[in-house]
Amino acid sequence: MTPLEKAEQLYTQAYRRWALELSHDKNEVIAKDISISMCNEVLSYMGADRGTEFWASVRKTLVESRHQTLYKPNPDHAN
Repeated sequence: MTPLEKAEQLYTQAYRRWALELSHDKNEVIAKDISISMCNEVLSYMGADRGTEFWASVRKTLVESRHQTLYKPNPDHAN
């Protein structure tokens, strides 16, 4: 799995589960904040492990990308 694929997966899951506002803009912010928080949690537990580069890249992708890039409504990214 690439960092972009992981970012898509985290964002899509967060958007579907917790983005319940009527405003699309608010939902995008909610999903993005939750996804970035997940990455930060993983990174905080990893220490100097070799996977930190991957998760830092996932976080960077989430920060720099918009909803149209990250949200994948197809079933491949549902889990």
